Amino acid sequence: MPEARELEPHRSELVGYCYRMLGSPFEAEDAVQETLVRAWRSLDRFDERRASLRTWLYSIATNVCLDMLRSAQRRARAMDLGPQAQAGPDLGPPLPESAWVQPIPDGRLVRADGDPAEVAAQRETIRLAFVAALQHLPPRQRAVLILRDVLCWKADEVARLLDSSVASVTSALQRARATLRTVPVAPAEPYRPMDEEQRRLLARYCDAFERYDVESLVSLLHEDATTSMPPFPWWRRGRAEIREMLLAAGRPCEGARLLPTVANGSPAFAQYLPTGPYGRHEPFALVVLSLSGGLITELTTYLDAGRLFPLFGLPSGEEAEALFR
Repeated sequence: MPEARELEPHRSELVGYCYRMLGSPFEAEDAVQETLVRAWRSLDRFDERRASLRTWLYSIATNVCLDMLRSAQRRARAMDLGPQAQAGPDLGPPLPESAWVQPIPDGRLVRADGDPAEVAAQRETIRLAFVAALQHLPPRQRAVLILRDVLCWKADEVARLLDSSVASVTSALQRARATLRTVPVAPAEPYRPMDEEQRRLLARYCDAFERYDVESLVSLLHEDATTSMPPFPWWRRGRAEIREMLLAAGRPCEGARLLPTVANGSPAFAQYLPTGPYGRHEPFALVVLSLSGGLITELTTYLDAGRLFPLFGLPSGEEAEALFR
């Protein structure tokens, strides 16, 4: 019989699985914690002749996620919720946190020192666009597709985990793949920290944003780039439309400072605005970028700095101020 300490090494991969299922890092952590508690309480009933410890934990995690998804609405991105916004200052009413696919730190899921090909594959399957596409699937189909196509489990392994048949698993996978083919997922490059072209692009973005140079910012965007700002359903598509929006907004982010981080296999920046006493910079937003062909294809600005900055281990305003000097 395994000991309780043997459960903890599986936490990271379980978080990755639950995050893809649930679309929220906070719910994924809750699901994994519940999984480990249930496993710990049932260790005396675990039979290693029927399944490995890893398979058993995935079975518990799947049931936890299916329970959590039973009455939950589908998480999405702004582009999935309606047409793009018209020009003007109205962002619309904010939606609850449960409406959005939320970002997750790479470090929770991806080992940066792992095999480069495996790291690239892992980053591709936690992209915001891919996780949002998964949310279009019914929960059971979602589990089958993640286990088969993302984690590369065999059909008979998934069938045993779900207490189902190979034929049923194969049918569910075919339906899931067919549904995903109808959901547009824009291509994007995985983040490569040592790639000189990506590093130059990100440095130019950071410089242009901190100077709030709209023309330089727009020059870094793909012609069909999108920008959105959860928790508001507002979004815009196209270089010209984003330029119009930036010019019409005045200079709300003037004086902002950025710190680099990584989210969902993509480069990201913690944004600080000079809103504190004596002009001190305070946490404002987490901006997640998608890159392709030497340009920025998507900007997602999450305004929930109060929850996301601690999750990403980002410094407070006072701590960041020392870094900006």
